[in-house]
Amino acid sequence: MDDYRDINRANWDERAPAHATSPDYNVQGFIDDPGHISHVVRFDRPLLGDVGGLRGVHLQCHIGTDTVSLSRLGARMTGLDFSPVSIEQARSLVARTRDDVNYVQSDVYDAVPALGGEQFDLVFTGIGALCWLPSISRWAATASALLKPGGRLFIREGHPMLWSLTDARPDGLLVVDFPYFERTEATVWDEGGTYVETDAVFTANTTYSWNHGLGEIVMALQAEGLQLAGLVEHDSVPWEALPGQMTKDDRGEWRLTDRPWRLPASYTLQAVKPEP
Repeated sequence: MDDYRDINRANWDERAPAHATSPDYNVQGFIDDPGHISHVVRFDRPLLGDVGGLRGVHLQCHIGTDTVSLSRLGARMTGLDFSPVSIEQARSLVARTRDDVNYVQSDVYDAVPALGGEQFDLVFTGIGALCWLPSISRWAATASALLKPGGRLFIREGHPMLWSLTDARPDGLLVVDFPYFERTEATVWDEGGTYVETDAVFTANTTYSWNHGLGEIVMALQAEGLQLAGLVEHDSVPWEALPGQMTKDDRGEWRLTDRPWRLPASYTLQAVKPEP
């Protein structure tokens, strides 16, 4: 297999400028209003709690809007992403908003040396991150190494059940067509669009992804010595993951139009690194 990182990086490099100008990311809102925070972080706030004064790192931060949002809630944030174009867009954002956020370009598996061995009070990972990684165990080791004793890992992510469904059924049935559990083989996609509103046309359209079962994620974290502190499944996600089958609610979240209680669409997981 070709190096998945190079292929996926080309995809994200091409899409980052389109995302930065899309109304869905609302970069202008961050520039105009110093109190503005992203929809994703706004949804997270009841479970995230008070992050004021915490030293945090946002893994796979993309163009940095969630990182800035956490900074605006009082955390001292660093964002990390493997796409140089995404990092360029993130740095451009804070240059205009004057938010005190540092951004580092690195593959997530290389985050520990890239961040100089620093440990953090908060490790944050948002929607649509883990599916690009072939090994959840290797990711869990990275997250654990980045946490101080007493530090907290916070994830809100698309549910592995959602990732296993096909969205191409004209009859609207929910059909499991892709792996639920982690497999060595990647699922290879060739898709020309993206998940936000944009008129941009893309050429780097191949991506490699992997699913990771919820149990696999929990057990990988426990194997690294982290203790589960919370796990909440949600029936919604912040984008129309199954086009034509979902309805947007008044919070800006998308859930199944027909009996949304059938599908766990995303989850929030928290884990802590025990004190010695």
